[in-house]
Amino acid sequence: MTLYDPLSELSLQIENYDLGLYQKETSSEFKRVTSVVRLSGDGETGLGEDVSYEPELHRRLVENATRLPIAGQYTHTSFSETLDNTDLFPAATPKRDDSHPYRRWAFESAALDLALKQAESDLADALGREYDPVRFTVSTRLGDPPSTDRVHTWLKMIPSLEFKLDPTSSWTDETIRELAGTGAVRVVDLKGKYSGTPVDQSADPALYERVIDGFPDALIEDPELTEETRPLFDGHERRVTWDYPIKSVESIKQLPFDPEWLNIKPSRFGTVESALETIEYCLEEGIEMYGGGQTELSVGREHIHAFASLFYPDSPNDVAPRGFNDPNPRAGLPESPLVPRGDFHGLQGF
Repeated sequence: MTLYDPLSELSLQIENYDLGLYQKETSSEFKRVTSVVRLSGDGETGLGEDVSYEPELHRRLVENATRLPIAGQYTHTSFSETLDNTDLFPAATPKRDDSHPYRRWAFESAALDLALKQAESDLADALGREYDPVRFTVSTRLGDPPSTDRVHTWLKMIPSLEFKLDPTSSWTDETIRELAGTGAVRVVDLKGKYSGTPVDQSADPALYERVIDGFPDALIEDPELTEETRPLFDGHERRVTWDYPIKSVESIKQLPFDPEWLNIKPSRFGTVESALETIEYCLEEGIEMYGGGQTELSVGREHIHAFASLFYPDSPNDVAPRGFNDPNPRAGLPESPLVPRGDFHGLQGF
């Protein structure tokens, strides 16, 4: 039996659906736009969030909310098969390839949410697992020129916070020493696999060397391995982790060397089955996992809390509650770990 099998035959009745548009300024200095899929049936509503990074896709989807022929009686698997033959972009063509799995995940996770509610169950019970408290890190950027003020402000408010940071070529030795001195940096994301985005970071050998030496205990995410940068990681392979390339079991097998750590973002997989298949593969191969976020504005954040709670609760999960993504740090946000609430929607504290 696979992890997905208990969910496969969950009964699902969809009578109608609608969509909501969400927008918010973030600490990464961009306006995040997402949309939420609301599937309704048998007196219940299931929710899923589309985390595509093309704002126009969300606006056009909401404007054409009634065009998808998805009402009916399904199992979760048969609904997924229906989506195989459904145009989820009825009024706009995505420019980015990753928009397809992100939208597919919104409908699949909403369907799972609805099926669990209609069965009067939750994800933990369906999988025969338990929700555990979730350790989280706060992901933030330092600006240009880089400033550590935001990190220090957060630490004054919550001294126990841990961080996932995105080094850039503008980071100096002093910047790295100051951050390392906090003892709070758990993951450094080199963004080496991104292309054509505002957060692209080239394969800078000098930066890579500073990061490897300056954060000796941190995981190093998504380096771009070139003839110049690959030798820098000799002896440090166990610290290298991958995020952007991880979209299936096959994508893991194609990595340049066997990983000890991976960042799992369910929305990258598109389908619930693929996400669980990949998690199961990691469990079987002894690959450590931690959760990753997509600056979700709604229920998508709660869904990644739930996955982290069930499968990798003690890892440095980049799943901090939504308030930590606000432009300015504020008091009153929850401390790590997050306490389970006990349903598919995740944990208290958001």
